[in-house]
Amino acid sequence: MSHRPATLAIRPPRAQGATSASSWYAAVMRLAALLPGICLLTLLAACGSPGGETAGGDESSGDGSTGGPTTGGDETTGGTTGTGDSSTGDEPTGGDETTGDGPPPAPQLIPVMEDIVFYDGYAGTVDEPVPAGVVRHSNSLNATKLTDEQLASIQTTLDIGVIVGALCDNYDRIGAVHLALVPKGAPTYTPAEVQRIELARFITPFMNMNKSPMTVPYQYDADNVVPILKDEALRAEYDIWLELSIFGVPYAANTEVAGCAGRNDTQLGTLLLHTDSTQPAEEFTTLLPLAIGQPFNNYAEGASDKVGTTTKTIQFELEKDSTATQLVLITSNHGANEGGEEYIRREHYVYVDEVLVLQYKPGRESCEPFRKYNTQGNGIYGPAPRSDTEWQSFSNWCPGDVIDTRIIPLGPVSAGVHDFVIHVPDATFAGGQGDFPLSLYVQAQ
Repeated sequence: MSHRPATLAIRPPRAQGATSASSWYAAVMRLAALLPGICLLTLLAACGSPGGETAGGDESSGDGSTGGPTTGGDETTGGTTGTGDSSTGDEPTGGDETTGDGPPPAPQLIPVMEDIVFYDGYAGTVDEPVPAGVVRHSNSLNATKLTDEQLASIQTTLDIGVIVGALCDNYDRIGAVHLALVPKGAPTYTPAEVQRIELARFITPFMNMNKSPMTVPYQYDADNVVPILKDEALRAEYDIWLELSIFGVPYAANTEVAGCAGRNDTQLGTLLLHTDSTQPAEEFTTLLPLAIGQPFNNYAEGASDKVGTTTKTIQFELEKDSTATQLVLITSNHGANEGGEEYIRREHYVYVDEVLVLQYKPGRESCEPFRKYNTQGNGIYGPAPRSDTEWQSFSNWCPGDVIDTRIIPLGPVSAGVHDFVIHVPDATFAGGQGDFPLSLYVQAQ
């Protein structure tokens, strides 16, 4: 596939993480009421955190070595999935559940997975027990099917919450939340053989399990996922599973963290959903999973359109004209070697059919809000606060922060085949190392 010339037309990414710290605290307390036996210390440590409040903006910073493979593997999800009634196409998914004579339903906090133990991502899969309903696909990937009751409780908005607890990995790692469409009734599945999309990505902090805080929270505005979860036609064909991925390695902690000698458990992970009816539901009737954790670099065969260039083309096809279409894109810059891509901010250009629809340069103004979660000494945060200028000179993301989910509205799009192109012209991937793992899906109405 080739990259074609484009005219400039920049659209900003959608803001994320609008839920305030106080409402997140209230949600956590509701979870405590729902589950009296839950570990409140884990949840309360997460309350009031800034993690995720700015996700989806045009700066997503931080640095350090993630030290492992990208989340979700490197496969491109195949095929297309239509949501809604394909026979008519005129009944949008979701709707405003606040309509009617009665008051809106009470907000709901849905526990999906709680205190899941993750293990050495490079080792063979352990046979340690998992909670009922949870499937361990690998040491770094666990999944569970959403029940009919949980899906019925989804209202018109959705926040995704992740809480990571420290065990025997004291470095910054990559994690993610995925949605998998699994054939109806299947007790399990092979991730590479079903259609999946990445809903959220994050970087863990450098954590010492003996120092407080021992947990870090992440939260995401995921209102665009509501039409997927509420689509009856989709649910008639598929069960909807959620995956929590956290890649970890215990080797440094085995010698550097008291109590970690000989251990291979790396992190604890909790996944929550929060939903209410404070605004109308988004409406989309078509879902096209295109890529999840797909390699994007200039040196590996198939990771770009041509070795030596950092340009990637992905085609998608709409079966009929749409009145509204959007792309949902996640990328993050990795490569911790000397001159590595983690330490250099690059302009990214996204085109659809020769039109530039988004230009962004990853990186927050500062990573200082996340310093408190980095309880293990490290060279990224150092012993003293850095200025905004210092952070902006090298950091593409912050250990302890979310990676932005970028929603790119395209407006009406005609039926047929279309080209998505992402281009990072200045990327060098020094020493043939590093990657910009890419996840992408399309929603249309």
